[in-house]
Amino acid sequence: MTLWRRPYRRMILCFWVLILALSVATLALLELLFWDKNQTPPSSPLHRVQPLFSGPLELEVMLDSRDQDKPEYGFGLTQLSSLREDHLLFVPVTQVRTSSTSPRMESYRMMKSSAKKQSAVRVQAIGDMGRLDGRESDKHKYALKKYGFNEVLSDRISLHRRLPEVRDPECLVERYSESLPSASVVICFHDEAWSTLLRTVHSVLDTAPRKHLREVLLVDDLSQHGHLKSVLSEYVSRLEGVRLVRSMRHLGVAGCRSLGAARALGEVLVFMDSHCECHGGWLEPLLERVAQDRTRVVSPIIDVIDGQTFQYNATQWPHRGVFDWRLDFHWEPLSQHKHLDSSAEPVRCPALAGSILALDRHFFLSVGAYDPGMQLWGAEHTELSIRVWLCGGSMEVVPCSRVAHLGRHHTHYHLPYHQDIQQRNKIRLAETWLESYRNIYYRRDMLAHFIRQSESPNITERVRLKTSLGCRNFHWFLNNIYPELYVPEDPPSSSGELYNVGTGYCADYPIGGSPEGGAMDVAPCRGNGYQHCELNSLGEMRWGPAGRLCFAGLGERVILTPCLANQPPHTKLRWRVIKLSGQVVHLETQRCLEAVKDKGGEERDMGGHQRGGNPNHRGLFLRPCARHPRQQWHFEQLFIHNGA
Repeated sequence: MTLWRRPYRRMILCFWVLILALSVATLALLELLFWDKNQTPPSSPLHRVQPLFSGPLELEVMLDSRDQDKPEYGFGLTQLSSLREDHLLFVPVTQVRTSSTSPRMESYRMMKSSAKKQSAVRVQAIGDMGRLDGRESDKHKYALKKYGFNEVLSDRISLHRRLPEVRDPECLVERYSESLPSASVVICFHDEAWSTLLRTVHSVLDTAPRKHLREVLLVDDLSQHGHLKSVLSEYVSRLEGVRLVRSMRHLGVAGCRSLGAARALGEVLVFMDSHCECHGGWLEPLLERVAQDRTRVVSPIIDVIDGQTFQYNATQWPHRGVFDWRLDFHWEPLSQHKHLDSSAEPVRCPALAGSILALDRHFFLSVGAYDPGMQLWGAEHTELSIRVWLCGGSMEVVPCSRVAHLGRHHTHYHLPYHQDIQQRNKIRLAETWLESYRNIYYRRDMLAHFIRQSESPNITERVRLKTSLGCRNFHWFLNNIYPELYVPEDPPSSSGELYNVGTGYCADYPIGGSPEGGAMDVAPCRGNGYQHCELNSLGEMRWGPAGRLCFAGLGERVILTPCLANQPPHTKLRWRVIKLSGQVVHLETQRCLEAVKDKGGEERDMGGHQRGGNPNHRGLFLRPCARHPRQQWHFEQLFIHNGA
């Protein structure tokens, strides 16, 4: 009897062990199948850090009556007891720790899956990309879509990498005051990648003198990624001089930076994007310029980090920030007639990019901070630039300061709803500051025109601010700050997209072409204002939203070339439209503008004869005038704007 029971018990035991193993395997499979995307995946920094503390985490809850009285910040705070840890607004304790109680900074290190020491990582970008295995390739594609850059490669680069010295030799011998104002570097972020965010923080800490750097203030604009929750709080609490503030709702660039300004402790605010790397000596030149004039808003030279390879590219100098009549910001080379006495001399700009800005905190708040009506992202830096100039300040680039900015592929910003948001921000800018010149903008942005027809922005408070500050008008800005911006005549009969009857295409200039001009092309009409042409009373055929390039003849080709400023145009830049035939005649050659869209160059006219020129080209040509559909043109207006 006993002999029979022993194998039976073994069978029962094996059966239960098998059941237990199947249960564990089933639970693991279900966890993989139903993984919550908002949770942090195993490869996130949450699973790559060592324990940071042997004792409780010291946190200071930043919650006071001021927040309840400021609905514009949109905190919507509820009872403190009902909030989870990650919902609190908190920062590390700011009291000075003694050496005996301060935690050891070197006890923290990132654990890389490759088991390589992070500080020793040196990336050969192209080679690494070529050696990605299948799993890493999938991660790379996912990260590129998620962040707009190569996060896989970013994770392999040290958080403390040093950029090469590219400053002008004059900058290296500059001496700055010892009594510079203190600075708060405000870094707003929303779902930023771990490595780029922390590289930005460490780059500031590694390059900014502590006697001038009051703090690095991180402002979390309602991030949802798991690695930006508790693990970021723990990491930041280990860094001296770094504070973390969290917003209860998604504020966007303008709102998030205004929140940071309200919480900053330094005399000078330095707004910096969450994917930057700083050169040595970048902070002192900015503080020096602001200290000399507290109404100055200054920017470093912004170099570029390639989003695919993370290669550093120094920006050529000199250049300045400007905008066009679509209110799009861009950099342009400084005109040759604007001579600089020194390559270290600051350059005044009509506008500055929002990537990195430094300005006096009190001046920023007194001039209205960022417009709280600006939504999420787009045009807030152009609006601030115009307002600063009109309301008593100035904008300039300081060449002895250089900060590199990561070039991202913002795919999500080109979604329709993001386009609508940008248009609404531009409408708000135009209605507040451009006065009668706003019609020029609406003629170049059809979407903005129709949005404005259906709804009006509430700009009452900004108009009241404009009046109370005694701000100048936009006509003054055009005459004194940006006289190079061409003011269109905009007669409805001779402006719009230049449409060719024979090809069904519009005159076009390739995207990415030289800002100084080049050969003209033809392409499908876009209807977005970027193909805008104007034939003015001087006979110039002005191109694009800024109108700074003119049609010209170069042999048989039609090219774009910079228009002549403050002088009558040469005959090579003058054109005439024959309304009856629709022909556009070049006055110097007495030839007609003709479109060719066949790359093979073998297009046949209505009689069956071949027409075309060089088989390697397409675009706009000067040909003997003939009554042919490819020489028939008319201006397609996006709409006719009546009234103010």
